[in-house]
Amino acid sequence: MQDLKNSRRKFLRQSAVAATGLILAPTIIGCGNKSGASSTATAPAAPPAKKTGKLGIAILGLGGYAKGQIAPSLQFTKHCELRGIITGSPEKIPAWQEEYGIKDENVYTYDTLETIADNPDIDVVYVITPTATHKDFAVRAANAGKHVWCEKPMAMTPEDCQSIIDACTKNNVRLSIGYRMLHEPNTQKFIALSKEKAFGDFTSATSYAGYAGQDPATDYWRGQRKMGGGALYDMGVYTVNGLRYGTQMAPVAVVKAMQDRPTEVDVTTEYTLEYANGMTATGKTSVVTEYNLLRIEGQNGWHQMEPMQPYGGVKGMTSDGTVLGPPIDGKQQTLQMDDDALAIMNGTPVLAPGEMGMADIRVIRAIIESAETGKKVMI
Repeated sequence: MQDLKNSRRKFLRQSAVAATGLILAPTIIGCGNKSGASSTATAPAAPPAKKTGKLGIAILGLGGYAKGQIAPSLQFTKHCELRGIITGSPEKIPAWQEEYGIKDENVYTYDTLETIADNPDIDVVYVITPTATHKDFAVRAANAGKHVWCEKPMAMTPEDCQSIIDACTKNNVRLSIGYRMLHEPNTQKFIALSKEKAFGDFTSATSYAGYAGQDPATDYWRGQRKMGGGALYDMGVYTVNGLRYGTQMAPVAVVKAMQDRPTEVDVTTEYTLEYANGMTATGKTSVVTEYNLLRIEGQNGWHQMEPMQPYGGVKGMTSDGTVLGPPIDGKQQTLQMDDDALAIMNGTPVLAPGEMGMADIRVIRAIIESAETGKKVMI
């Protein structure tokens, strides 16, 4: 109880500091990040600051994904460690401090995020909050001079995504989007087959991701359209990004789309994409029906991942009998964060740059427009 009282006092004290405008100037570290939208790697804009040991990570947003996946996965990383938390829920602070040994001086509120600029313990802010809040938090973290890891989907609109990219570039910090599948070994084998066109030129593609849940409650952010709720933003981003790395191409148009919206958000979305070579791909996503498949058809065969994106591991196969698996033991997020940490420390390309996240949001927005208008929409 005393710990809870102390944490609440700290929470109120930090909020008061922010309210009086006593915000410290940002410390600039790291390097910017620029890349093409359809690329899976990007060269850093400038050499990174020399770092030794592990990078300090501060998790921003202490919800289910942070608690159940990211924080536990950080305990197994080789190149980074959990050192800080940033939350709008003071009641969560004591449990997180006790479980992960987080020092008082590394605990922040949403109101006092800017003061993290003066903390050398923290190198990276990992934004894990509802999609509609990503832009604000990511920009503020970049302005504080910290590298930014942002969960997918990157933001609500391409314009918001560009604001994040611009803030990271301006402040000379690195940006990476939390596409965990790009770091998963079996998925990387799948991508290698796509890159070499192992079964000839592609003729079609299919990407399905969904789970058998219930209609999202309207008093919860996942049931609110303005917050980024609904199947397309939630699970659909896996299908859109899966088609990107599966075909190694960027779509040029949404041919048609359909959304089932029993409330203000979609529970199922289906769409057809078109590519510059004339090929089409179909996507389907849902929060009420379960399916999980990424399949690329070629002139001489096919390769697929089924399931394509569960936490418990993915596996795949090819038309010639090759097995991509078994599912890899361990946390996919551990691989993701170690890869992103090494990119910062070594000045090497990230697998999921901001431009990739923005390109996927352009597709998502075009799918929504096509569903609402009944027309083909160019991307």
